[in-house]
Amino acid sequence: MHNRIDDCFARLRKEKCKGFIPYICAGDPTLKRTVDLAFALEKAGADMLELGLPFSDPLADGVVNQLAAQRSLAAGTTVRGVFDCVREIRHQSQIPIVLYSYLNPIFQFGTDKFHREAEAAGVDGLLILDLPPEEDSLELDRLNRSSSTLSETKQDLVHIRLIAPTTPTDRIKKIAGGAKGFLYYVSREGVTGARDSIATSLPEKIAQLRKFSDLPVAVGFGISNPDQAREVAQHADAVVVGSAIVDLIAKHGDKPEMVEKVGAFARDLGNAIKSA
Repeated sequence: MHNRIDDCFARLRKEKCKGFIPYICAGDPTLKRTVDLAFALEKAGADMLELGLPFSDPLADGVVNQLAAQRSLAAGTTVRGVFDCVREIRHQSQIPIVLYSYLNPIFQFGTDKFHREAEAAGVDGLLILDLPPEEDSLELDRLNRSSSTLSETKQDLVHIRLIAPTTPTDRIKKIAGGAKGFLYYVSREGVTGARDSIATSLPEKIAQLRKFSDLPVAVGFGISNPDQAREVAQHADAVVVGSAIVDLIAKHGDKPEMVEKVGAFARDLGNAIKSA
């Protein structure tokens, strides 16, 4: 079964374009602003939206995204609030939404219930940063057995798999073999955050991934400006930009011009990616 993620990449292939996937933290600075930002990002050329679920201990994130999560939690953001935010977006948009999360909030909410409510709200994919693929497969099998209704849901709500520069070849093959939607390649070792340059090994690494999977490859972590986005788009199927956008949100806060500033920056990123 296809969902919005599959349809998005099918459209991009048909148009011979590369995808732009911006990341923002839900609830930063407020959930209402998150809805406004989602519409602005789509208007600016985003093909998919990566929406962060705020968590108190985001170990894979650099300081920019850590502070965004803190601001969101301080504003009172909850899991249910994020689901309501996605529902608001769905009233006007069918942009694919991937929820970026750590396992703890999902576990605390209740894994079965989280998957049901996320899919019902309009989430298309889950990117769980600290869930190993072996445990991920076992959990999905358990969820699929828990009820016939949930089994149908699981065919639509896909788990996006991460692959790092340090992932050995045999493990890449294993991860890619069970992946759906797209492969998320982490372009650098370490945490999220803007970098001054793109890793020189990127073309080789992406070529290696393509040996084991026909799925689209999205590249994230460290891409912070249009030039870098264009460079990555020459090799990847989609480019994820997060910290640079989140930092812009932090600088302008809940001021009226914030959404416009983010939209203008996103437009430059999107144009650069499409030009590749």
